[in-house]
Amino acid sequence: MRRRSFFPLGLAPLAAAPPETPLTTFAAAASQDPKIFQPAFDRLKAAWLPAYAAMIFEMSYIFRNELLVRKRLLHFLEQRTRQSLGDDLVAWQKYLWSLPYAPHPEYAQFKGQLYAYLDPRMQSFFPPDRPTASRIRLDQVQWGGVRVNGIPPLEKPAMLPATQATYLKDSHVVFGVEIKGDARAYPKRILAWHEMANDTVGGENICLVYCTLCGTVIPYYAGAHHFGTSGLLFESSKLMFDEKTKSLWSTLQGQPVIGPLANSGIQLDFANVVTTTWGEWRAQHPTTSVLSLETGHQRDYGEGAAYRGYFASDDLMFEVSRTDRRLRKKDEILAIRIPGAPPLAIAVPHLRKNPHFSVTHAGHAVRIESLPGGTHSVQVDGQPFPAHRAFWFGWFTQFPDTVLIR
Repeated sequence: MRRRSFFPLGLAPLAAAPPETPLTTFAAAASQDPKIFQPAFDRLKAAWLPAYAAMIFEMSYIFRNELLVRKRLLHFLEQRTRQSLGDDLVAWQKYLWSLPYAPHPEYAQFKGQLYAYLDPRMQSFFPPDRPTASRIRLDQVQWGGVRVNGIPPLEKPAMLPATQATYLKDSHVVFGVEIKGDARAYPKRILAWHEMANDTVGGENICLVYCTLCGTVIPYYAGAHHFGTSGLLFESSKLMFDEKTKSLWSTLQGQPVIGPLANSGIQLDFANVVTTTWGEWRAQHPTTSVLSLETGHQRDYGEGAAYRGYFASDDLMFEVSRTDRRLRKKDEILAIRIPGAPPLAIAVPHLRKNPHFSVTHAGHAVRIESLPGGTHSVQVDGQPFPAHRAFWFGWFTQFPDTVLIR
């Protein structure tokens, strides 16, 4: 991305900022002009607060392709924190996340103005004219490399009868959803390019969210909410936003975590989703419909074309604050959330070896029937119960109290 001035955002880099409003000084510190950045660093040094460290790092991260700016910022950060971490951005993240969370009062406003450098629409997630409520650590919210809706959601996408989906092979992976007898298949090869589908299934408005980074597909009952992709991440997991309030929502939890709805107590219900092959889904649901290739977007929808390298390794694109070594980071688990009980995760290889699996969890009888193509049918206390797959690292970062069966 080509560097634009940080200053058209309404900031005055040469103005003396009062101690409680350091935003102009931070803007000046990102300048390439020594007559501007040197006085800014002097002011920051004189009024240094530990909470400034995360803000300096944020600029280093956003301007990481501006070599001189990044090195200057990180060198200053080394001096103020007495940490010798050099140019290692991941090491800096780990260090900052290891500290008690005590953000500057204007940290959210700072993030809004900094992210507006990337996309002016991002400032609406951290508006300058009112406090921003947050249920998560703001220093763990990262830019994911795209603008708002830069990964475009599918809106009421065109569907085909199964007999017309000649572009699919039986071995191709699909995400299957059935609500009130309406069965639909969303091929991974298409959804991976869009990561979200706002659709109506069985008369219900749903938001089918696919976080490619954490390997999770969840169909939420959206009701009156309409969702988009923010371009931001939390713990390497997609943050979506609702169009009305611009609140940011966790795609794994189905809850608003930043913005006007953060303390509302809203929890979206979710439907069951099956990760399986097209051949198996079609055999079980012969009247299913399936996404058309005519999405209105130009993409390479070939099988495996999207995120091929990412899915092929255990490496992450973005750092997370914690991992658990009982499984590899991208090992798949089947996630089950029973109200009032700790989350339950069962390693998918375990289910392949035990296709008729039963367990008692927090006093509940859980039974899982698995088919070779990947379909899992879950019952809790004898009743059908929704479940979905996820990469272990993504699930554990947000649900560390999960009970794991492997």
